[in-house]
Amino acid sequence: MTQRRLAEVAAKVGVSEATVSRVLNGKPGVSDATRSAVLTALDVLGYERPTQLRGERARLVGLVLPELQNPIFPAFADVVGNALAQRGFTPVLCTRTAGGVTEAEYLELLLEQHVSGIVFAGGLYAQKDASHGHYQQMMSRKLPAVLVNAAIDDLAFPRVSCDDAVAVEQAYGHLTSLGHKRIGAVLGPPDHVPSQRKLEALTKCGGADVEHAMFSLEGGQAAATKLVQRGVTAIICASDPLALGAIRAVRRAGLDVPKDVSIIGYDDSAFMTCTDPPLTTVRQPIEAMGRAAVELLANQISGNAVAPDELLFEPELVVRASSAPVR
Repeated sequence: MTQRRLAEVAAKVGVSEATVSRVLNGKPGVSDATRSAVLTALDVLGYERPTQLRGERARLVGLVLPELQNPIFPAFADVVGNALAQRGFTPVLCTRTAGGVTEAEYLELLLEQHVSGIVFAGGLYAQKDASHGHYQQMMSRKLPAVLVNAAIDDLAFPRVSCDDAVAVEQAYGHLTSLGHKRIGAVLGPPDHVPSQRKLEALTKCGGADVEHAMFSLEGGQAAATKLVQRGVTAIICASDPLALGAIRAVRRAGLDVPKDVSIIGYDDSAFMTCTDPPLTTVRQPIEAMGRAAVELLANQISGNAVAPDELLFEPELVVRASSAPVR
């Protein structure tokens, strides 16, 4: 390795060139943590590992998703995968499942594959009560990463988010313009940062009858059933699957959507035009968000300084047939 590249790797890790040289030559006297950080820096900067340290390696980027049942995540994976391929990277898709491989375990697997960086969407960083030790590990190794959608405050990664407050303002304003006053909301778990932002925005807009739920159709149905029993005439939901569950709850109560209860979703994921009725929802601009996430990651991989800031993208209200004037 040339002296310039040796210096570049040393600067990336924050160690001396002599330490990098010892790692590359397989010599003792270097801690495991430093050795791992040097090897990660080689992968990130696109330099070949020495033959004895190499193993199979491509320009791999991890894409870690919470699930694939919500159509918004496969759509996001499609955008990110295409944007990565255009830059010469190969995406490695990792999906968390109940009782399956955890996010921290996926991180270990990706590090073993010598990935150049990772894009996380809907990860544990959005849950205040979850374990965040694996993110600290990434920060200590200086592994490039981008978080998609709102995160807890103390993680120094660049973030790409849809503006939850604006999404609520658009939905709430639409319902009040239709005459609704008894407005309910189905949000994610109480420690979920995007849901906390939506709750703050609901309070500023005038308040709502709020139920928290797991992000699933069944969770939406259970929460909306309680809201319907309490007499709301409209429900704002924190995802499209939650909204579909809310529609089911209204019908199970012998009522009609939208004549008796209006429903608004969030995401505008695939097939929401094909539901009965077609769903009014707030669209996340996933094309723009996905491409921005890849650009931020590619800049980090190239060694450019990227501030750990949050880029907020504007959502768009899409009015269909699940919302109507209050009776």
